[in-house]
Amino acid sequence: MTENPTGPHRSSPALTRARSLPAWSLLAAGVLAGGLLGGTYGLVRTPTYTATSYVVAVPTDRSDSATALGFAQAYGRVAPQLAVLGDAQVWAGVPVTTLESSVQTATSPDAPMVAITATSSRPDLAADMANAVSRALTRHANDSRADTHVELRQFARATRPAGPSSASAAVTGLVGASAGGLLGGLVLLVRPRRPAGEQLRPPSVPSPATAADVHGQL
Repeated sequence: MTENPTGPHRSSPALTRARSLPAWSLLAAGVLAGGLLGGTYGLVRTPTYTATSYVVAVPTDRSDSATALGFAQAYGRVAPQLAVLGDAQVWAGVPVTTLESSVQTATSPDAPMVAITATSSRPDLAADMANAVSRALTRHANDSRADTHVELRQFARATRPAGPSSASAAVTGLVGASAGGLLGGLVLLVRPRRPAGEQLRPPSVPSPATAADVHGQL
């Protein structure tokens, strides 16, 4: 019977090549591949622009600053509601669904102010949406001013952003290179290692007697 030359004690060519690669090559390959992918993504994706408008709650003669602060928090939660966005879509010129996905609000626990931020692939549209929601919110809040004793005023209009708020190709390339280096390090940790005895033991050559015995069995 012929002996199987590829027994379990022998390593496959793929494992042998993986073991023979230097450690730095895996890290370099991961960094290079990640940097190329990240940089390419930053170049081909559509840039995003962000614009923010601010409104402030002002107490009337029959109210105080604490009341204005409380209503500012409430107005921040009301701004993304359909009642406000339904009016804002007329001035922004976009559907309500676009406003729902593109506009966010933020309030401060210390100041009676509401920040309305809009994002878009067009810088002018980002400013228009932020100002439209700010205008609609101010109108709704002032309709009930006689009951709340708080007036909502525009503090600062959103202006056309000068540059995109999304990360540049250089930043995405650095992020990709970092992620690729991390993956390369993980592969380096789990790759098969050559046993210490295998590095020191020379390849065995069958003796003439053994070779003869094998030839006789064929």
